[in-house]
Amino acid sequence: MTSPSPPIRVFLLDDHEIVRRGLCDLLGAEPDIEVVGESASAREAMRRIPALDPDVAVLDGRLPDGSGIDVCREVRSRFPHIKALILTSYDDEDALFAAIMAGAAGYVLKQIRGNDLVDGVRRVAAGQSLLDPVITAKVLDRVRTGNTVDPRLAELSAREREVLDLVTQGLTNRQIAERMRLAEKTVKNYVSALLAKLGLERRVQAAVFATEVHRRPPGGAG
Repeated sequence: MTSPSPPIRVFLLDDHEIVRRGLCDLLGAEPDIEVVGESASAREAMRRIPALDPDVAVLDGRLPDGSGIDVCREVRSRFPHIKALILTSYDDEDALFAAIMAGAAGYVLKQIRGNDLVDGVRRVAAGQSLLDPVITAKVLDRVRTGNTVDPRLAELSAREREVLDLVTQGLTNRQIAERMRLAEKTVKNYVSALLAKLGLERRVQAAVFATEVHRRPPGGAG
C-alpha cells in the first residue's frame, strides 16, 4: 500500500488581512493543501519564504512596499523549485509581462472562483502553467523582437503610468486631479506609489526617468 503524498505547502502574501484569512480558510480546508505561512509585506515575504520552503507562493500583485512580482523574481532567482502564483486585482498586460519575465507560473485575477483557485494551486504545484498561451506567446515575441518594457516601468499600473506622463509634463497634483477627474489625495497616493515602485524619491526624478525611457530606442541599451 502506497503512502499518501505529502500536502502541497503554500505561502500566502497579501497586505489585506481579510483576504489572507479567506485564502487561508479556503486552501486550508483542502486535505491535500497546507498553508505553512503568510505575510502582509514584500519585505517580510522575502525573508520568510526561503525559511519555510513552500511548494507554491500565492503572491498579491500590488503591495505597499513593492509587489508580488518583485517577490517572485527574487525568490525564483534563488529557489527555482518554489512555484509562484500572482493573484491580483489588476488586468494589466505590462504587469502580466513582468510576471512572466519574473518566472511566475500563473497570473490570475482575484475575481477567480474559490474552486478554480484551489485547482490552480494544485496545477501550479504539479508544474503546470496558468498563463494564457496567447498572452505568453505575445510576451515571448516582445522578447525576441527586443521590444521590451523597462522592468521598473512594467511594475506600474495603467493609472500610475498615466499619472507619470502628466508629472513628466510638469503638472501639479491638483492639475493632474482636474485632468483625470480624481481627488487630489488620490493623485498624491498614485505619485507616492509610482515613486516607490521606480525606486525614486522625488517627482522630478520620475519625470527624468520617464523622459529617458521614451527616448530610448526599442531594445536599446539604457
